[in-house]
Amino acid sequence: MLAFLARSVILGTLAAVLLLFFFPSLQLKPVTDILTIKPTSSDKPLLSYNEAFRRASPAVVNIYSKRYNADRRKVDLVDAASGVIMSDKGFILTNYHVIVQAEEITVALQDGRITTAQLIGKDEKMDLAVLRIEIDDLPVIPLDLSYEPKVGDVVLAIGNPYNLGQTSTYGIISATGRSGVSILGSPQDLLQTDAAINRGNSGGALINSRGDFVGINTASLQQAKDYETQGISFAIPYPIAIKIMNKLVADGRVIRGYIGISGQAISALTARLLNIEPLSGVVINSVAKGGPADLAGILPGDLLIEINQTPLNNKLNTGFDIVADLRPGTKTTMKIIRRGETLVLPIVIGEDK
Repeated sequence: MLAFLARSVILGTLAAVLLLFFFPSLQLKPVTDILTIKPTSSDKPLLSYNEAFRRASPAVVNIYSKRYNADRRKVDLVDAASGVIMSDKGFILTNYHVIVQAEEITVALQDGRITTAQLIGKDEKMDLAVLRIEIDDLPVIPLDLSYEPKVGDVVLAIGNPYNLGQTSTYGIISATGRSGVSILGSPQDLLQTDAAINRGNSGGALINSRGDFVGINTASLQQAKDYETQGISFAIPYPIAIKIMNKLVADGRVIRGYIGISGQAISALTARLLNIEPLSGVVINSVAKGGPADLAGILPGDLLIEINQTPLNNKLNTGFDIVADLRPGTKTTMKIIRRGETLVLPIVIGEDK
């Protein structure tokens, strides 16, 4: 039996040697002999947004919200989210909804430093909160105050999705001035983007292709409305976020003007449906009974075109930001069009509580 096996092995080996000798093409070739490798031209740089990410990412922090059980011996909740360092004094912007249940807030920087944060103020209506940390040599998000977000601009969303660690997703600005789609349902002039904003990205930074701060990531449409959607996410534009931050730092809360109306921006389509000339403004849908607008004589169906002698821009705002900036008790005017007649009505601004 052993002799038979030995003879078989020897005959098989000889057969293989003879085949390779007479048919050398059967020999295995090195990979370099099979592939055609051409040198890459070094004068053609890769299309990359690494420089933008490198500029902005150190200022995007991980935020951990903790809540304890009744005897405070065990952590009942740990939620991971993101935040943006806005100042070397330690002020951090994030979303209100990520810290609303927190009893203790921990901030982790990308360089490994970890510290406890103090809650300075919160604004539920705009879904923003300001934290502060006491650490030296803080990285601050780059900011270009001359930058105006436009549809089609390339943006990156940086955050800590699902506590995986800092992550960047890519997209464009899909629309500006979106309202009523925040996770808290408040009317807001949001940026819409197709950059993915997943759980944990909330409170992180949306940046442009230069690495400049564009806004605070707040939610995807699926988060906000529980729809099975993709490619629809939202961010709070940096001018609004910074304005709210300054108010929270100064007063600990946002004192916001109020007139008691709801309305819809007058688009070209809305103007045709209403059989009116195209103009910038708001069609008033409802008026809160007993509110400032009601007391001023504003009626549903009026076309609001000016507040406090400021014409309304129906592309970026619908008058909410103008009213919000007015102090309660301010006496001013509203210009409306009613059945083709232009009226200027006096109004006293109330407080939005």
